[in-house]
Amino acid sequence: MGKKRRPWASAVATLALVLLAPTGCDSSTSDAGAKPSAEPTTAAPAPVPVARICAEPATGPAKAPAGAVTVDPSVVGDLAAKTKTNPPDTTFWLAPGKHRLEPDRYAQVVPKKGDRYLGAPGAVFDGGGKNQYAFAGDAPNVTIRYLTVQHFVAPHDEGVVNHDSADGWVIEHATIQYNSAAGLMAGARQQVRASCLRENGQYGMNAYKGNGRLTGLVLEGNEIVGNNTGDWERKREGCGCTGGVKFWAVNGADVRGNWVHDNRGTGLWADTNNNDFRIEKNVIEANDGAALIYETSYNAVIRDNTIRRNNWVDGRRQAKDGDNFPFATLYVSESGGEPRVKARTDKIEIYRNVLENNWSGITLWENADRFCNSPANTSSGDCTLLVKNVKRCVKPAIAKPPLYEDCRWKTQRVDIHDNRFVLDKSVVKCTQKCDRMAVLANFGTYPDWSPYKGEKVAKAITREQHNRWHDNTYVGAWKFVAQDTSQVVTAKRWQGTSFRQDAGSTFRARAGG
Repeated sequence: MGKKRRPWASAVATLALVLLAPTGCDSSTSDAGAKPSAEPTTAAPAPVPVARICAEPATGPAKAPAGAVTVDPSVVGDLAAKTKTNPPDTTFWLAPGKHRLEPDRYAQVVPKKGDRYLGAPGAVFDGGGKNQYAFAGDAPNVTIRYLTVQHFVAPHDEGVVNHDSADGWVIEHATIQYNSAAGLMAGARQQVRASCLRENGQYGMNAYKGNGRLTGLVLEGNEIVGNNTGDWERKREGCGCTGGVKFWAVNGADVRGNWVHDNRGTGLWADTNNNDFRIEKNVIEANDGAALIYETSYNAVIRDNTIRRNNWVDGRRQAKDGDNFPFATLYVSESGGEPRVKARTDKIEIYRNVLENNWSGITLWENADRFCNSPANTSSGDCTLLVKNVKRCVKPAIAKPPLYEDCRWKTQRVDIHDNRFVLDKSVVKCTQKCDRMAVLANFGTYPDWSPYKGEKVAKAITREQHNRWHDNTYVGAWKFVAQDTSQVVTAKRWQGTSFRQDAGSTFRARAGG
């Protein structure tokens, strides 16, 4: 983990809603603009409610529940000591006040199976900038409710709560804030609900499990705000190691009803062999980078989300540097539907979302040089879910079926429909490069034994892999990138015989909503 995962670096500055002067270069088009259609008659999707958890946290029980063990904040290390001396399935009630561990950086609470931790109103578990971990160990089915956990200093790529990615944990009505690295790690069947993941140094949550499978993850009704305070992409350019939440090899996740905003870098990022995601009814806004990246992964439903004012910092920076890549607010990279990988869907379906005043829209991308055993595979050591033994993906076998298809992650079977795309350049404060939808790949060149050289992948992603926009509503002056970065076309050609995209879609050229 923590390797470069995409063809550009993440955010390098905090998002400012009032930005500098417009930037960007002119893009050529190959035909005249499409005529605007009549005003769409389809109503916009209903607004998604915002989960205002951090400012309005729920409070825990003011008195210890029957049978609970009371933890005294005036006794340093009381929580760890009482956890150690009590049997599994114990309920601990943390009295109001600041609870501390012994001042050893490795001091931590190691729960037993089924332990439950309840915070009273005003109960805070504080690492004091000395302790690395709050809750660790491999005990399953631990519950943490109504507790603030803050000021722990976990090392890079590690986490403070559920440090060892134990299974079956439930985190509800918690505030996890102002910690180094990840505020929270994740295990199989973990449920994180109605919690505030705020201003942690690297991630709000890092859903990564070093051994075993991370399955059945639920992330519901949380506020995920201001994470990556350490600005790790600036420290380790291209590390791919930041964001509100990062998912690694998660098989089955429901991400719904969250408010993901003002994170430095990406809001939600699924990276490397994730599968079977439902990302729905979230509000994702004002993140420095993309709202959502779905990368080298499979089978997802992305629906009913409100996505607004994302990617202003990353997109503007890349445009200023002269980069012509269509940096998107919803970025699907080497990911697609795959019927051979079991899931609740066999495609990536993106529908009934509202994308408003982001830096660009949706980009579908494949790196022609990224495949199993290629030096250009930044997910080094990983292969697709279709090939169990990465050693098979070598010449000459990789040049023939089935390995020719199965040794690369493919952006395929992506169905984008019934979305509303709104762009007012006076709001985004841009002139060019903030107005694009895209489906494209690079010209394959590397390594010398690659069977994917030339335009093979670019042609396939554009015309052969069943990637389709249709029945969408566009408001504003949108452009479209097809096959490679040199082809920036208007809606007329995008819909025409060249690319046959956005059948049934409507276009209203004036700016605004």
